[in-house]
Amino acid sequence: MAMGGQCDACLADFDLWHPALTAECLHKFHLHCVSGVNVCPACNAPAAAPTTTFGFGSSPVMPPPQPAQTSLCHGIIDHSQSTVTSECNHTFHLRCFSGSVCPFCNARWRDTVAVSVVPNPSPPSTLFPGVTERPPTFWSFLESHVYDDDDEPVQPPAQGTIAQAAANNRALVIKTHCELPAVPRSTARDNFAVLIHAQAPSIAAEATAARAPLDLVTVLDVSGSMTGYKITLLKRAMRFVIDKLGPGDRLGIVSFSDDARQVIRLTRMSDDGKASAKRAVESLAAGGCTDILKGLIEAAKVLDGRRYRNAVASIILLSDGQDTNNLNGWGTSKNYSVLTPPSFKRSGDRCLPVHTLGFGTDHDAAAMHTIAEETGGTFSFIENQAVVQDAFAQCIGGLLSVTVQEARISITCSHPGVRVRLIRSGRYESLVDADGRAASLDVGELYADEERRFLVFVDVPAAGAEEDVTDLIKVSCTYRDTSSRQSVVVAGEVAVAVVQRPVKVATNTEPSMEVERERFRVKATEDIAAAQEAAERGAHAAAKAILDRRQEALARSAPGLAGDARCAALLSELRELSTRVANRRVYEQTGRACLLAGMSSHTQQRATSVQLFGAAAPTSNPFGSPAPPSFSFGGSGAYATPAMQSMVDSSRKTREGGGGGSFLVRTEQGSSSDDGSNISVACTTTAL
Repeated sequence: MAMGGQCDACLADFDLWHPALTAECLHKFHLHCVSGVNVCPACNAPAAAPTTTFGFGSSPVMPPPQPAQTSLCHGIIDHSQSTVTSECNHTFHLRCFSGSVCPFCNARWRDTVAVSVVPNPSPPSTLFPGVTERPPTFWSFLESHVYDDDDEPVQPPAQGTIAQAAANNRALVIKTHCELPAVPRSTARDNFAVLIHAQAPSIAAEATAARAPLDLVTVLDVSGSMTGYKITLLKRAMRFVIDKLGPGDRLGIVSFSDDARQVIRLTRMSDDGKASAKRAVESLAAGGCTDILKGLIEAAKVLDGRRYRNAVASIILLSDGQDTNNLNGWGTSKNYSVLTPPSFKRSGDRCLPVHTLGFGTDHDAAAMHTIAEETGGTFSFIENQAVVQDAFAQCIGGLLSVTVQEARISITCSHPGVRVRLIRSGRYESLVDADGRAASLDVGELYADEERRFLVFVDVPAAGAEEDVTDLIKVSCTYRDTSSRQSVVVAGEVAVAVVQRPVKVATNTEPSMEVERERFRVKATEDIAAAQEAAERGAHAAAKAILDRRQEALARSAPGLAGDARCAALLSELRELSTRVANRRVYEQTGRACLLAGMSSHTQQRATSVQLFGAAAPTSNPFGSPAPPSFSFGGSGAYATPAMQSMVDSSRKTREGGGGGSFLVRTEQGSSSDDGSNISVACTTTAL
């Protein structure tokens, strides 16, 4: 097997005689080290059953060698399935071979792999490529392939849907912007900024039926503190979600308090499915304590145990309380990572985000933020409980419009003297080669029309005597189209960053507004994180000063930036956050959640919902539309896509249309407990 590295179980080296298996959780083992186990020896990711599929030094009856062309699937090798690299240096999915003979070159191995055979296996799916039977996992090959068969089969696409989607969807667009149009020929510049701007394709109105279908699991807190108006609002929000899902989408509902239960299995949202889901929602009742971990474990069982899979999958977690059953320590010393099941954590191209909604002022914002960060989801804060439906709406507006998956941007230096120094990519993983001649960015999944901006800093050499233009970097992108499930490559001259090299540059040359705007956003994001850290250690005056200085810095930035609409929206956000870190009481009540939601939004460049009562909020946003009574920021203007905004507008119309939910509810004083006892609350209600 492949040489190099150590087994994560026994810590012994891999060599030619000891095979290396790479699990989905990215840990590597000798084949014999995972025989008979039911959890990953390194991270305790659960297996459905123990196994003895691997034998070491055994002498099985070997099947006759098969021709190479019939023994290999030619599928993509990634981290979504277990892989083995053989002694003869060939790499396979674990499912693609058994015995001790290489199916490619017929070389004999010293270790034997015996994959369990399923009696009467299910036939291959005849559905479109985005909908497949549950793909094999690392653990599924350590057991017989027995499906729970608890999820309803997915719906096949309408005739011609894929072709229609391919015809109507434009491709992802990449553009570059240099911080200055020209650099003097004799001058070398270090850390010269180039902005890479990527925008996902749209979903044309006539092609909405061809969008990628969704597997959605909602994980809902029904502890005692949800008693009364809270659970009424939650049920109304869930009815809205159900109404907006299509017949190709599947919804599963998990509720949790002291324990967790699957309220409804993954069910297609046909007319019958919607009626069933609404009955399940109406059955929800509040009581007990809060165990977030049990709720997410139950959701993991639902999604990991699927027999069929839609192209897009996600989880929405709502909680109004704090998990005291699984967290030890106090404040920031708590290990919030224990709340995230291993199969949800980000790994390679695999994406199963948990979007978390902190409901009210008593939820654990740090826990909800951590769960979202570890899974690639977003964290939203709903202080104004009456508009919780809008938070659900914004989230599903994005999930129902995913057009891009597994997006990866590649950067290569065009000029021999250019080097990439640094990439500002927020939460997106980036890699710069050791020599600085190439770099890459893992962008992942994008909603329709969603944008990403990344600052790449390069070293620009002095130009030669005859060099009028210096080519800096060339940018390309690969991704998977969710409708057609086809791989797409984006490249071309439009994605080449160049800078003019005159002998002398005019002193009044204007910098790029695109680059300066992104510089300000990145610095503001860093300041939000710094202010949050200061507030956590009790330095509230310092936290406020950090945010106030960034507001003042806008006036000293590039000319015209202060009047830019996006910067004005960010300025309003900084002003709002400054009021919520000024003292401990306000920070504990709303400030922590606001700052963490802002960090979630800006580091991922994705809209989150922060629904406040708006005491310090502006009366309108910089894009012209009136602000709702509950102020929403955290990227709602800069990052919200048309599909997300349309869904939120639909939610507001539903609430204002007499659904019984058109009231602004604000808790003025009182306390509550998870078992629903000793609740004393004074509220004011105002019709929206």
